[in-house]
Amino acid sequence: MKDFSFLCDIAKECGFANAGIIAVEKIPFDPAFRKACEANQCGRYGKCWTCPPHVGEINELIEKAKGYQWAVVYQSIGQLEDSYDFEGMMAAGETHEKNSREFIQRTKGIWNGDFLHLSAGGCRHCARCAILDEEPCRFPEEALSSLEAYGVAVSQLAPKVGMKYINGANTVTYFGMCLFQDANE
Repeated sequence: MKDFSFLCDIAKECGFANAGIIAVEKIPFDPAFRKACEANQCGRYGKCWTCPPHVGEINELIEKAKGYQWAVVYQSIGQLEDSYDFEGMMAAGETHEKNSREFIQRTKGIWNGDFLHLSAGGCRHCARCAILDEEPCRFPEEALSSLEAYGVAVSQLAPKVGMKYINGANTVTYFGMCLFQDANE
């Protein structure tokens, strides 16, 4: 495997607890994750351009993701007061998104424009998504789709990159990843 460890270093500098590299062919995808989106488990179904149903058909998204060679996977672990600390979960999610955007800014020159960045729970770039006003996305170059919208089986992915999916009592864990091509191949 090529040495992309510098990407893990950048991810950690951006505030992520852990980061790892994986060949895209080893990423577990499952179209069944779309059912969780359709059940609106996160409350964002139909409320964001980068979430279902607007993000696209699940099998097409999986094929798009599989068109890349490598991925850097990163993880945030937030501490909670207890397992019902919804505010703590939301704050950790906001920090994860902020760190994801910093990672994008720090690495976008590396990818030669060919990358797919996925994060946790859909885009939160705008306080109110333009879809709610029946308008096009205001920042399509900065919009983030979720891993789940692309059918990534995150609980199966985590151990493949040396991470835990659940990190103990009173924690919340978020994942993100950037899929990319090896510019040297």
